[in-house]
Amino acid sequence: MGHLPHARRALRRHHRGMNRYLIYRTLAGAGHLSRDELQAIAQKSNEVLALMAPRAQWVQSLVTDDSVVCVYLADDEATVRKHAHDAGFPVNDVHLVRSVIDPMTATV
Repeated sequence: MGHLPHARRALRRHHRGMNRYLIYRTLAGAGHLSRDELQAIAQKSNEVLALMAPRAQWVQSLVTDDSVVCVYLADDEATVRKHAHDAGFPVNDVHLVRSVIDPMTATV
């Protein structure tokens, strides 16, 4: 871990024991949602997550033309699916992240 920037090392220490998940959501027209619509989605997610704390944390979401791919830290897949259900969000697939690599992985 010596090659990771200080902030990334701190993040990993803070979330030790939580799993990282990729959540795939099909949402037709997602790439055309307005800023207000995206804000409303984010607010709903945060409301549900506040009730679930500390079992789940939203890291980020990537919006494409017709889907949203989210990164979450959570205790387990059931927690990820409960968040989606309670927030009224679709879930097409959930994947446990086994490893994370980036350009720094190539250096020793």
